[in-house]
Amino acid sequence: MTLKILIHYSLHFLVPLFIALFFYRKKWRFVYLIFLASMLVDLDHLLATPIFEEFRCSINFHPLHSYIAIAFYFLGTFFKKTRILAFALLLHMFADYLDCLL
Repeated sequence: MTLKILIHYSLHFLVPLFIALFFYRKKWRFVYLIFLASMLVDLDHLLATPIFEEFRCSINFHPLHSYIAIAFYFLGTFFKKTRILAFALLLHMFADYLDCLL
């Protein structure tokens, strides 16, 4: 397992678990589920040809990974009802951005 894969999937599964447990102790399961559900944003990869290309940077290539979409995710952090999902999406974008660098 490469370091890139370890970092990527830790940011998708372990970091959200720690965030849920640390910041939302009473409803950590629900918050963690929201973080996991935020991975549905990767459905936009199905629009690409080929669907998967190992060295392609997702950021600003796929529609839900675009800078405009990321701006909307950022704006979502300012509203209580969308804050957790928006933060989950931003963490997802950060994980994908790190893939571009590594």
